[in-house]
Amino acid sequence: MKYVIVIPDGAADAPQDALGGRTPFQAARTPALDALAARGRVGLTNHVPDSLPPGSEVACMSLMGYDPLTFFTGRAPLEAAAQGIALGPDDWAVRCNLVTIDGSTMQDFTAGHVSTAEGVALLAACQQGLAADFPDLAAAWSFVPGVSYRNLLIHRGSPGAAPFDGGLRATPPHDLMDKPVVDDFPRGTGARLLTDIMSRSAEWLRDHPVNRARIAVGRRPATHVWLWGVGRAPAFEPFVSTYGTSGTMITAVDLLRGLAALAGWKRLEVPGATGYLDTDYAAKGRAAIAELATTNLVCVHVEAPDEASHQGDAGEKVKALEEIDAKIVAPIAEHLRVAWSGDHRILVCPDHPTFLATKTHSRGPVPFVMAGKGIEPSGQATYDESSAAASGQRVEPGWRLMGEFLGKGS
Repeated sequence: MKYVIVIPDGAADAPQDALGGRTPFQAARTPALDALAARGRVGLTNHVPDSLPPGSEVACMSLMGYDPLTFFTGRAPLEAAAQGIALGPDDWAVRCNLVTIDGSTMQDFTAGHVSTAEGVALLAACQQGLAADFPDLAAAWSFVPGVSYRNLLIHRGSPGAAPFDGGLRATPPHDLMDKPVVDDFPRGTGARLLTDIMSRSAEWLRDHPVNRARIAVGRRPATHVWLWGVGRAPAFEPFVSTYGTSGTMITAVDLLRGLAALAGWKRLEVPGATGYLDTDYAAKGRAAIAELATTNLVCVHVEAPDEASHQGDAGEKVKALEEIDAKIVAPIAEHLRVAWSGDHRILVCPDHPTFLATKTHSRGPVPFVMAGKGIEPSGQATYDESSAAASGQRVEPGWRLMGEFLGKGS
């Protein structure tokens, strides 16, 4: 059996006036997804428990078959795993965005999609600033560059000296787009330190050559670091131990790379995959097809619908869904039909809704479609939020969807 999972990140949404009262799924031309719906099972699931933050760190963990109420410890440790950073029992990871704050408003949680090379230089300045302004802390704290605006701050601790606790609350910057930030600095044990670092970073970055160069060509500068997603290393169980197989993850996002690493999956890097609206959809589709020759389970994650929602751009979200349908779902479904006949299954499911109206992640139901060997059709002709609700099919909690997809029960 061959299994393929496609995750259109943040694709679920509400009806939009700009789309004639339709959701992006309903407005997009998606014949391949509709064909899967016609021969498969369409329904709803929810990957975000009420007590956890409604982000991909929780939702994608659930989609991969891990109960986030058991395994989730924070977003940053997952991204540390993606970079091969081992966290000891007294270590902590903190997600560090490079952001643009204008006055007191979050203007851009990506700092104009600052490049990785620029990010490396900016974080080097932050490390120097940390050593100068917080000399007693510099030995234990280090900024670690990632990809573009997505970076980390790592704390190497000692027994009995934890800087944080489970009550620390920190708001993701993508939830603050075009909003004031003054009431959303970290709260709880250790919050003062994070807030002080965030505040001091304005001085560390203000006159940096990277920012001067960006401003000179009309690009947004990285004015601050924004710290959130704090956590310790999670204790994942190997995916193969639970589900009897392993997998390959195709993504351009460190969060998904980290989840794959912790689950024991292979991570396949695809040239042209950017984690943004300009990603090479066709390259991801081709890579998935090629990987099926040697792997039983392949997961293709596409960040573009989520990015379009963060921008509040309905047209770009529709375009992203159409690209996923035409260049990923359609060729993979045809390959499975021809090369693997009846011995395959395919699942398409967003991780969480990201509403265009709010530009933020949300918890709540998302539509899924699974088709292939042994899947009884649910009688829906299209794949979208409305048809999924009308089917009466529901999988709760969301992490059980993986077991049903793989035929492993719960």
